Amino acid sequence: MKRNNIIKGLLYLGVVSFSIGCTNLDEKILDGVSNDTSGGGTINTAATLVSAYEGLRDFNGQGGVYALNEMSTDAMVGPTRGGDWDDNGVWRQIHTQTWAPDHGEVKNAWNSLLSNVYKCNLVIENGGTAAQVAEARFLRAWYYYNVVDLFGQVPYRPAGSSSLDDPKVWSRSEATDFIITELEAIVNSLPARTANDASIANKDAAHFLLAKVYLNKGVFKATAPAGPYTFDAADMTKVVQHVDALTNTLDTTVGTGYWNNFQPNNNTSNEIIWSSKNIQGGAGGGMQSKWRMCNHYNQTPDGWNGFATVADYYSNFNAADKRAHFAVPGYTYTVDANGRGVGFLEGQMYKLGTVSPANALKDRNNNPLNFTSAITLITSGATLETAGVRGIKYVPDAANLSNPDNDLILMRLSDALLMKAEAITRGGTGTGVATILSNLATRAGVSAAAATLDGIYAERGRELWWEGWRRNDAIRYGKFLAARALKPYASDAKYLLYPIPADALFNSNLKQNPGY
Repeated sequence: MKRNNIIKGLLYLGVVSFSIGCTNLDEKILDGVSNDTSGGGTINTAATLVSAYEGLRDFNGQGGVYALNEMSTDAMVGPTRGGDWDDNGVWRQIHTQTWAPDHGEVKNAWNSLLSNVYKCNLVIENGGTAAQVAEARFLRAWYYYNVVDLFGQVPYRPAGSSSLDDPKVWSRSEATDFIITELEAIVNSLPARTANDASIANKDAAHFLLAKVYLNKGVFKATAPAGPYTFDAADMTKVVQHVDALTNTLDTTVGTGYWNNFQPNNNTSNEIIWSSKNIQGGAGGGMQSKWRMCNHYNQTPDGWNGFATVADYYSNFNAADKRAHFAVPGYTYTVDANGRGVGFLEGQMYKLGTVSPANALKDRNNNPLNFTSAITLITSGATLETAGVRGIKYVPDAANLSNPDNDLILMRLSDALLMKAEAITRGGTGTGVATILSNLATRAGVSAAAATLDGIYAERGRELWWEGWRRNDAIRYGKFLAARALKPYASDAKYLLYPIPADALFNSNLKQNPGY
């Protein structure tokens, strides 16, 4: 035990001095978080709060929390393409639900979330202003929510405890209660959402997160991760009340109303409740991955030719659905009745100019750059580089493709409205399910989904594709473990939670999740 305490003490001291000076997250607290100060030094709470916000940039990229939430489902796959994208099978393991405690993206997610909790605690415990503390408590609740959702148990340190003590651990149920109590305590202390800038913690964001926690409370409070889940009517009514408290409005313009949320200037969208700010050519996260992770090397913008959607998921979209097929000038595209530039790209890709054989793009082996819905986990032959329908969710920022201006959406009104529809359908008090589904379908140019749980689940898959909620939805609906394309077997229930990384188990209060 003494040796472990020495190790933890060294980890603690290294991270305290490191995290205040810069935002590089290569060094982490591996066994929990601390509310202590840095050995008596003064904490710049304003700068530390900025660093806690910058931690949201970890959600920008293709890996970490994002990959765990999307690639583990029917929505996204990362196939090996010859010598490209194998990465020792890490992407295939996520998609096929065969990961282990040493998986790199699992460790990255755990470290990122808890390192950012630590920064929030520094602000809360070291004399931050009332406004700073309220924002830090909201951010901490957000990071904790993701730990609860992905890992179940949550390490924490009571204020004033020694950095050499093993952090205590909340159960999933206890952590859920803490998050709800925190958010309800601070919601009225947070500022109103700022027009044209949703990147600051605000009342609407707190209401959204409360709705999300209450909607999933039946999962988080279940005696076992696999359930059974009980969705209490009172909790569902809470979802409705928190959604009704939002001040955002829905842009109902057909086609553009949806895609205005993902443009480079999306900060002007009133539908975005909370976001992570990216500044064109300047400060920001890895937003370029939102188009480069899928686009081929020979497209405009050029990409890394990696991820794709799965044919069965893609087939849930009507051909006329503007959310999946939308024309945006200035980018390589495929031609059909809708003229595609963003959304899902299928078929022959053309460079800018007239549609002609001379402008048809080819892959690096001089085969037609024709994206096909058929895909395997390891591609080969003529479709080595072209297998899989590609997804472009954010409109590429032509002015700076590598450091774009698109803000990353963390919370969006249509998600909240669909949560409300689901909560009412699960027994909550409220009305308007059919209207919600009709409004979303109308602006997408398609017919409304059925006002049933199955209809709402399908609509969440279409409206919120690749926005980081598919795993959470699939678990709540009891579909996550089921056999599906590229995973022709039902998975063990242990995969409903990710394993605790081995390094974190220095903490004697943490126990590996069952089955690992």
